[in-house]
Amino acid sequence: FKAQNMSLNAYVTADGGEIGRAQGVQAEAAGTVATVDMNPVLLKPKADSVAQVIILGRPVGDFTAQDYREDCLGRAWQAVRESYARLSKDYDVVVIEGAGSPAEVNLREKDIANMRVAALAEAPVLLVADIDRGGVFAQVVGTLALLLPEEAARVRGVVINKFRGDLGILAPGLRFLEERTGRPVLGVLPFLADLGVAAEDSVSLNAGFVRPDAALDIVVVRLPRIANFDDFDPLLAEPDVSLRFVSHPRYLGQPDLLVLPGTKNTVADLRWLNTTGWAAVIREWAAAGMPLLGVCGGYQMLGREIQDPNGLEDEAGIYAGLGLLDVVTVFRPEKVTVRQAGFVLEAGILAPLAGERVFGYEIHAGETFRGADAAPIFTLVAPGGSTTEGAVAGTIWGTYLHGLFEADGFRRGFLNLLRRRRGLPPVDYGVSFARLKERSFDRLAAVIREHLNLREIYRWLGL
Repeated sequence: FKAQNMSLNAYVTADGGEIGRAQGVQAEAAGTVATVDMNPVLLKPKADSVAQVIILGRPVGDFTAQDYREDCLGRAWQAVRESYARLSKDYDVVVIEGAGSPAEVNLREKDIANMRVAALAEAPVLLVADIDRGGVFAQVVGTLALLLPEEAARVRGVVINKFRGDLGILAPGLRFLEERTGRPVLGVLPFLADLGVAAEDSVSLNAGFVRPDAALDIVVVRLPRIANFDDFDPLLAEPDVSLRFVSHPRYLGQPDLLVLPGTKNTVADLRWLNTTGWAAVIREWAAAGMPLLGVCGGYQMLGREIQDPNGLEDEAGIYAGLGLLDVVTVFRPEKVTVRQAGFVLEAGILAPLAGERVFGYEIHAGETFRGADAAPIFTLVAPGGSTTEGAVAGTIWGTYLHGLFEADGFRRGFLNLLRRRRGLPPVDYGVSFARLKERSFDRLAAVIREHLNLREIYRWLGL
């Protein structure tokens, strides 16, 4: 349960609600079904000082930080209270995750993500500190010093996270913390490389996913407002694929696939493509007949134009797209959030995969219309009937489907198309992305059991 999350990586629940991607992944790890109650308030930054506010899975508007606190916080807190009440009724244990620091004194009265939630739940608190960034002892001591007395009284123990090196060297510091704070250090969790669990924010992209000896090289344009970048995690399930997130076209190289990902602000990031030189490079890439994919906002950018009659993303008006797909997008206030499943149609670069099963989810506020020079790429099947989705022209294709590459057959088939273009034989590693995720969860659970005093935590809970 995370009362309030700020993230551009979103997850669509089974009933079409929108929550933070992290809470969706946590639900998967717990073997339960994600609901909007697990993240009742989601803030999705749209500009430097504006965020879209989503309450109980539905957008309620765009707010500045000040307007949100003045006009929307009461409604948000009520949703938090109601969601926690439902979860505590339905589950034996609710694990509450805070957000940022619980001791931001200037934000205390308006903080609905940390100690206020702990008080609501009458919950014992574990203070988790990230040693990888340095200053962990000051973090712990300073945080406890700045909490109100009744807040500090809830803190039962401390956990040190992301530790690298010799634990013996850290031991004197742990003794200091216990003596200074009067609270036990219940665990020192090691830094885990290649965790295999979806990251929550784009800072994780700095580490890179480059495999120097990989047969295939895939480049994702690192847009300033990139969203749902975990769409591409499944590509790394294949051992001969290298995935690069590139900010400047000078580092493009000669990849096998160029991707325009999702974005929280299509118009602003389209403007960025033009000013940085990316737009010209992408057009040259397409003219050379090289594979080009646009996902969600990236799909919208590939089209002829984007119409924003209500000024939802920028000044009301019509914005020229890259002109690489014969599609036009019209922004509408109503947001589409839905899970989808279907199959590939025989068209364009994807024609050899006709009939292959696909699935994923949509999160977008625009409707895209195909022209005569673009063919649909998927048939989506739902109880109410089937529809076509996406657009393709030759080697250029776009789709609203997030999570598309989680479908093992489609992912392998598409990568084999890229291998053939490079003159490489097709391969089938037999990798199941779902099983890889489960193994990653199991690995994380094993590490937690080994390095955290769960017996003491279970004692607090009466388990």
